[in-house]
Amino acid sequence: MDPSVVEFLAEDQMVNIVPSFSCDRVFLICGEVGPFRAGLPVKVPIWLALNLRQRQKCRVLPPDWMNVEQLLQAKEEESQSRFFNKMPSEHYMVEGRLLLGIAAEDIPQADEIRTILKDIWDIRMSKLRSSIDAFIKTGGTHAKLDHLTDMEINSIRPLLPHALDEMFSLQRVTSQPLHEETEEFSQETQ
Repeated sequence: MDPSVVEFLAEDQMVNIVPSFSCDRVFLICGEVGPFRAGLPVKVPIWLALNLRQRQKCRVLPPDWMNVEQLLQAKEEESQSRFFNKMPSEHYMVEGRLLLGIAAEDIPQADEIRTILKDIWDIRMSKLRSSIDAFIKTGGTHAKLDHLTDMEINSIRPLLPHALDEMFSLQRVTSQPLHEETEEFSQETQ
């Protein structure tokens, strides 16, 4: 799964909007949304909210978790804990980037939220790198990390399998007895 797939999945998360138009239900492949009544909040997928916002057809209401107090608390808990904490949203970084990129003027304290989300991301990525480093140094064969998001897993995906392959190759070479290497060498020279 690459970052574009993770973003695609995150765009299906629901968010409230306040439309500036009225319309009956709209039937989509992913389900129905609406009815839309001007001034009354309605839940829609993020992709639709962003599309309507770009066309100035609605105002986006930030998700409940997207407020400074809750994010500061999540940041504090994350920095104090050795382990990964459950995030307020499975796609917190992608949702934050999408909503703050298109509808920042609809979200109170958007700049502070953007900064806190980046801080949380940095803390979690630092933990992830140190966990991977410890895992590789101990020569582990498997690990379990709870509460990682898809984007965080995706960020280590290019590196980890190759590092593990190299580690296992080195282990295999160093675990061969010396007489097997000598026999293989003598057979190759004949």
